[in-house]
Amino acid sequence: MMLNNKLLESKKINEKNNIFHQSFEIGILLKGIDGILEIIGGILLVFLNPHRLNRIVVLLTQDELSENPRDTIANFIVKSSLGFNLSFQHFAIFYLISHGAIKLILVILLWKKKMFAYPLTIFSLTVFIIYQLYRYTQKHSALLIGLTIFDIIMIVLTFIEYKNIKNKGYEEVSEN
Repeated sequence: MMLNNKLLESKKINEKNNIFHQSFEIGILLKGIDGILEIIGGILLVFLNPHRLNRIVVLLTQDELSENPRDTIANFIVKSSLGFNLSFQHFAIFYLISHGAIKLILVILLWKKKMFAYPLTIFSLTVFIIYQLYRYTQKHSALLIGLTIFDIIMIVLTFIEYKNIKNKGYEEVSEN
């Protein structure tokens, strides 16, 4: 009877760990996709200067604004494009490419189960969260709150995964 209780308890722990592991895997997959999209976005921004953006915005909104000057979406697009200047363009290119590259490198290291990548990921996500919260004080965006919540969840899942791997005795893959 005692043996059956131990087996049931062990099975429940394994199922719980499996759910966390699967969530972790899905989370790093999403982070990897996000990293690739950020790099692509940064590269595309190289070709989008303020003059080109202005032409695109006019093309997208002129018909709608001529019919309805109060159109919410068209006015939002125009208003959003006004802050796009060379300084912002350069910052956005640097931010997107570097942020995406960091995410992509961390995802690859996590998939390879490099032990140093787990604390490094937790540290990096914490830095991202601090920056996102700072940006939220400047520009109240639900997207920033969503990203911050996702990063907090990823920190928890990364910590659980790291703890499970250490408990199972996985060795770091050799650096050769």
